[in-house]
Amino acid sequence: MSKSQELVTDQACCPPGALLREPLTATAAADMATKLKALADPVRLQLFSAIASHAGGEACVCDISVGLDVSQPTVSHHLKVLRDAGLLTSQRRASWVYYAVVPEALASLSVLLGAVTTDTVGVPA
Repeated sequence: MSKSQELVTDQACCPPGALLREPLTATAAADMATKLKALADPVRLQLFSAIASHAGGEACVCDISVGLDVSQPTVSHHLKVLRDAGLLTSQRRASWVYYAVVPEALASLSVLLGAVTTDTVGVPA
């Protein structure tokens, strides 16, 4: 089981607020910090968003790099960081690479951020 799956599995039976009542394990916290650090860069966040919102849940690198003010090698670097953080998968098809968001990673981020947002600002879950 991957670290991101461990967080999702651990939280699946518990309401989102449980994250604030029970601290993350060291392993889960390290995994989540890696994901958050990867998303903390504006270009990476744009790329991640473009892939997550793309029709069919996956996008070709040629589709998501349009409109970014960075070179192709920089886009490739950012996509590698997102892959290494466990946020994206990639698959080569002929001369293009297609990227997809890892559903478990998105779910674990949603659980963490949802718990922080709803419990800390007093909004009912």
